[in-house]
Amino acid sequence: MSNFLAVANVTAALYEVLQPAVGNAVLNAKVGFARPEGTSATSPLVNVYLYQVTPNAAYRNADLPTRRSDGTLVQRSQAALDLHYLFSFHGDDTKLEPQRLLGAVATTLHSQPLISRSAIIKAMSDFNFLKNSNLADQVETVRFTPTSLSLEEFSKLWSVFFQIEYSLSAAYQASVVLLQSDDVPQEALPVQARNLYVVPFRWPSVDAVVSAVGADQPIVAGTTLLIQGTQLRGDITLILIEDNEFAPTNITDTEITLPLPATVHAGLQGLQVLQEVLMGTPLAAHRGFESNVAPFVLRPTITAATAASGAPPPGGPGGTDVTLTLTPNIGIGQRAVLVLNNLGVSPATAYTSLPKVSSANSNQVIINIGGVPTGNYLVRVQIDGAESLLTVDATGNFTGPMVAMP
Repeated sequence: MSNFLAVANVTAALYEVLQPAVGNAVLNAKVGFARPEGTSATSPLVNVYLYQVTPNAAYRNADLPTRRSDGTLVQRSQAALDLHYLFSFHGDDTKLEPQRLLGAVATTLHSQPLISRSAIIKAMSDFNFLKNSNLADQVETVRFTPTSLSLEEFSKLWSVFFQIEYSLSAAYQASVVLLQSDDVPQEALPVQARNLYVVPFRWPSVDAVVSAVGADQPIVAGTTLLIQGTQLRGDITLILIEDNEFAPTNITDTEITLPLPATVHAGLQGLQVLQEVLMGTPLAAHRGFESNVAPFVLRPTITAATAASGAPPPGGPGGTDVTLTLTPNIGIGQRAVLVLNNLGVSPATAYTSLPKVSSANSNQVIINIGGVPTGNYLVRVQIDGAESLLTVDATGNFTGPMVAMP
């Protein structure tokens, strides 16, 4: 492969190829590399100008991937480029010098479209700043082919050269130049043994996540989840909840049971089935298939509630701090809303607090609520929209949990 000097080396090698033919076509004609000068150039000149560089379609992805998952280099990166040149021809039009020069260039690049290794090496010798180029060692030989441009395309191309008149010109493409970085890859140890595994494409799909005691029953702390779907069993099957992996207790192709871990927070949660594949010698678990993300709602449970006078809430009368003990814990950033109901008055009254954003992972949350008269109230809490349950007696009346408001 070649280093960063390759692009300049191609242009310089083109000089070595064209100069003899141009000099024979028109006496004292030269090959130059300046920006096009229009008709201002009176001496015989073939001006070679690199006006565009594009990725080579065949090679642009040939070196992927170049790095391992940990960021270490597998192989040196390679940029594959096509170079687009504009040849403009200048001289005495009365002697048809531009046309003679065009004929010389077209004949030369048609008879030898490949830039030879000797021309590349001679360019490195004639242009001292290219002495460290290694284009001569590139696997692919650079080939020049004419580019067919319409009069409109030529007009657009020349329009980028401000206040320069059009001169007789031709466009050529040089392909391909392969540029490599100087990074040194870290060689891996040789493979001592190879294992070939053929596994069926079994993508797990989760249809529903419900309570194991009944699909219509709420999911609370301590509930056993029943995960229903298809193709759920793998070599190693894990359940992903809140970025933590848990091992289920029972697995079939259509159902998985998992006692709800105590670390999962209340609210709307997402659950995913992960299947790892055993491969290697000795066998080791490798990442395999992942199911869709299925939602379920984990309701919080209030285990204790106390109230004490506190500062008034913003813009509200009075203020009572209600301390709730919850299971599971409320997480950092979760929003808690307190709901109170007094069934001892007619008509029954209800009060709702402003949201309280938790700043800690804790089993307790203190919520301030204002304007609540003294009395005993049924208490509920909503954690990210998931509401706690009330207890019901045999006659269907709500019995708790209760809090005494001062």
